[in-house]
Amino acid sequence: MTITLDTFRLWPPVLLAPMAGITDLPFRRIVARFGAGLVVSEMVASGEMLTAKPSVRAKARTELGLDMAASVQLAGREAQPMAEAARMVADMGAKIVDINMGCPAKKVTGGYSGAALMRDPDHALRLIEAVTGAVDLPVTLKMRLGWDTDSLNAPEIARRAEAAGVKMIVIHGRTRMQFYKGTADWAAIRAVRDAVGIPVVANGDVTDAVSAAAALKASGAAGVMVGRGAQGAPWVLAEIAHAIHGTPAPAIPEGDALADLVAEHYESILSFYGADLGLRLARKHLGWYAERAGAPLRAEMMVSSTAQETLGLIRRAFGERIAA
Repeated sequence: MTITLDTFRLWPPVLLAPMAGITDLPFRRIVARFGAGLVVSEMVASGEMLTAKPSVRAKARTELGLDMAASVQLAGREAQPMAEAARMVADMGAKIVDINMGCPAKKVTGGYSGAALMRDPDHALRLIEAVTGAVDLPVTLKMRLGWDTDSLNAPEIARRAEAAGVKMIVIHGRTRMQFYKGTADWAAIRAVRDAVGIPVVANGDVTDAVSAAAALKASGAAGVMVGRGAQGAPWVLAEIAHAIHGTPAPAIPEGDALADLVAEHYESILSFYGADLGLRLARKHLGWYAERAGAPLRAEMMVSSTAQETLGLIRRAFGERIAA
């Protein structure tokens, strides 16, 4: 099923989830290049966006280098900053604005943002209306099943969000109080799908083609959104799309090709953040790649202090070891 948001066709309906500190521009570029229907920025705090802090503005950059609609996710608790931030990211090139009502982190919900908005649907709708009224772009919404098992109000909020102009809803199949524990309840997403006429996307524990197919069957959703399953495997969305929707099979990198990809990703992180900060932020990605590939030298890459040394370790860990 193709997902259409106004003039934007999201094909294949396999989307990259926003993940704080992970789905920065270098990572989104690589995922998009392998193939995805949409890649979403990491969460951008609307209040901080208005302060013109370069580090915050960098999260909202959208230059993917491909003919693909770019989505930026905003979080906040007040209508006016959300509206102003939406206009700002639109001016920066975003083609879709996503509203975060699903983040379970205490530092976010403690500020009455993220999933905490589900505890006050009236207030949440004021934020949604402010954003949809501020931009002539498709606005999407990402949320959970509810705050806890006693308040599974996602269908109600979804109906009201659709009436307010939201074009697509993504549901993580857990409550906020579950955080990431247990398993996602994909079947519970079906109640949201049945409540609205706009596309609903299933999220949570979708890591490969098997789990994606199961999520689609249980939820009746129009598509799936992949989060942690893409860590260390930016090609996994394209693998899912090939298995379920018959899109071209991605070339999964191995040996020297994998070393080239990891090195490219590493250097793009350094270029984006600068050498000092980039060296530290790149380590988590190197760790995920190493874990996926069963590559040696992971510990050495985690403490390497220069780009030259790290690139040498990448070649030894991912390229020469497999090619030998």
